[in-house]
Amino acid sequence: MTIVGVDEVGRGAWAGPVVAGAVALAVPIPGLKDSKQLSKAQRETLAALIHQQALAVGLGWVAPAEVDNLGLTEAVRLAMQCALEQIAVAFDELVIDGNYNFFPQDPRAQAVIKADASVSAVSAASIVAKVARDRYMAELGSAYTVYEFAKHVGYGTALHRAKLVAYGVCDQHRLSYKPVRALLGTIQA
Repeated sequence: MTIVGVDEVGRGAWAGPVVAGAVALAVPIPGLKDSKQLSKAQRETLAALIHQQALAVGLGWVAPAEVDNLGLTEAVRLAMQCALEQIAVAFDELVIDGNYNFFPQDPRAQAVIKADASVSAVSAASIVAKVARDRYMAELGSAYTVYEFAKHVGYGTALHRAKLVAYGVCDQHRLSYKPVRALLGTIQA
C-alpha cells in the first residue's frame, strides 16, 4: 500500500512562505520523525535520502502576500494542493498531519493528529518542507541582511521582533499577522 504524507511548515512564521511537502515512500528510511525533533544536520541528511529514495516528492509554496490575501487556512490548503500535484505515482492513502482534512473530496484522505511523528511518509514530508523553507529563509537572509532571517527563519523570536522595531517590515513579512500589525502601529507612531 502506498501512502502519501502531507505536512506544512511556516504556519506561524511572521515572514517568509508557507511550504508544504508531499512524499510517497518506496522503502522505509531509518530515522524519520517529526522534523521539530531532529537537529538541522539530521534533517539535512534525511532530506537528501528522502529525495533520493522516495517514489515521489512534492513541494508547494505560498508567498507571504498570498498568505495575507487568502488567509492562513486557504494558504495552507493551496501549498498542500501544489505539493500533492507533483506526486505522479498512484497511491492508496493520503495522510495529512493535524486535525483538519484539507482534501475532504478525496476518499483516500484523512487528517491524523501528530502524524508527523507516527506516519513515516508524513515525517518525510515534514522534513523536506522544513529543509526547503529553512534554506530559502537563509537565502533571504543574504538579500535582506538587516533581518537576519537565517537565524530565526521568519518566526516570532525576540531577535526578529527587535529587527522589525529597528527596520520596519519588508515584502517578506505577513502584514495580516497580529504581531506584525501591532509593530507596524508602533513603528508608524
